[in-house]
Amino acid sequence: MTTLNLMAGGPTDNLPADWQQTPGSWAGIDRGTLRLLQSDITPIFSVGDYDSLTDSEFDEVATSVPQHRRFPPEKDFTDTQLALLKTQAMGDVDAVNLFGATGGRLDHELANLYLPLAEDLAFLTDHLVILDAGNRLEYLTDGQKCFAPRSDYRYFGVVCLTPVVDLTIRGAKYPLTRWSSSAPFSWASNEFVGATPIDITVVKGTLALIYSRDRRGQKTFN
Repeated sequence: MTTLNLMAGGPTDNLPADWQQTPGSWAGIDRGTLRLLQSDITPIFSVGDYDSLTDSEFDEVATSVPQHRRFPPEKDFTDTQLALLKTQAMGDVDAVNLFGATGGRLDHELANLYLPLAEDLAFLTDHLVILDAGNRLEYLTDGQKCFAPRSDYRYFGVVCLTPVVDLTIRGAKYPLTRWSSSAPFSWASNEFVGATPIDITVVKGTLALIYSRDRRGQKTFN
């Protein structure tokens, strides 16, 4: 399996503490490219309009990353969408980890959450994982997926990004059987039961499946 890690320009304090140790190659999205270079990681490519960089910072990116492409700020795709379209065009990437996509502007965060809903990016539902300091997000469209417990996450959320038909949650603390809705909805704060995996099935619709943990406040489990 070929893994590509994409670094966007979201707040540094919302990145996983050990993000630099993630296996795979790296690519930069706009200001995320500078973050990689400052961490001694040379991305295999970089895309963006680079409107978040000064002229000298862009010169550093242009000099350090031979395969970079600058787009005009007025365009049909976001910088992150452009990076994912390039990733798809590479043809040999089986898994995509996206960092720096949350924690900043809410409109940017929502645009990133809805990425697989765009027709050009539908392939992402089988490949994309979004990671930050407190969450791990995967996707599912029209099918079944099993999720094993992870010791560093307490909660598991099932977010319906679209209308859904026959959503079923098995093995969780709060199961659900053949639930349908004509509007998006979030089944938040579900939990694993011991070592039992959670099995998710949806006949029709796109889901965001989110491992999460509290970053402040409660320090021990009840």
